[in-house]
Amino acid sequence: MKKVLFINHEISPFVPDSELSIMGRSLPQAIQDSGCEIRTFMPKWGNINERRGQLHEVQRLSGMNIIINDTDHPLIIKVASIPQTKIQVYFIDNEEYFIKAKSEDDVPTTSCGERAIFFARGVIETMKKLRWSPDVIHCQGWMSAFVPLYIKHAYQDEPSVCNAKIVSSLFNSTEDITLEDDLKHRIAFKDVTVDTLSDYSDDFTMTDLVRLAIQNSDGVIAGSANLKDSIMKEVEASGTKFLPYAGEDFKDAYLDFYDTL
Repeated sequence: MKKVLFINHEISPFVPDSELSIMGRSLPQAIQDSGCEIRTFMPKWGNINERRGQLHEVQRLSGMNIIINDTDHPLIIKVASIPQTKIQVYFIDNEEYFIKAKSEDDVPTTSCGERAIFFARGVIETMKKLRWSPDVIHCQGWMSAFVPLYIKHAYQDEPSVCNAKIVSSLFNSTEDITLEDDLKHRIAFKDVTVDTLSDYSDDFTMTDLVRLAIQNSDGVIAGSANLKDSIMKEVEASGTKFLPYAGEDFKDAYLDFYDTL
């Protein structure tokens, strides 16, 4: 039985419907229905109603600190099930990054890059505690873009994740995201240093983030129809195995793609 870990920053019905949140809900369901064992992660955004969603803290997984830029940030793990399904969702929770992370209009505030770093490392650290080793790690959306980098270059000897094939789904919805000027220094962790990121812009743009995900993944998938030319240019330049947009009937195409990696 194949084991697949899904890392998303939006999953319906915990957040409003969008291209990403609908796929964050439907993809794990489809892959689980095919007979695979799955785990799913997302941030615990401040607009998620814990009582309505029946979230509860997982004490044995909580209590860690993630150090970013020499500052400790507490990591809390919560869990809930998607109604009328057997899908459990693990939530990465931190008040600074996710509770205060969006305005009343649901627009991301500052520190978007550092928030994504915390999310990526929080997921991997939680996987270490779960001691569950996936065959495939499927990242969806820009907030999971640091996961491939850290698995390949910071957790390359960690048994729970080091043998997994990494897939990144690419979407068009990144126009409103602004990253920090000193993001390279915040990314640095273990074998990932500012020097190892020398091929990327000093101001680290969203284009750099997309390229980072592509270059450190074993395969990439078009999550949006008609991906922007700038994204396709990065995919073609990388030579990374690529699956074009599969439409609504994606399950078999994705499973076949997993098998080719």
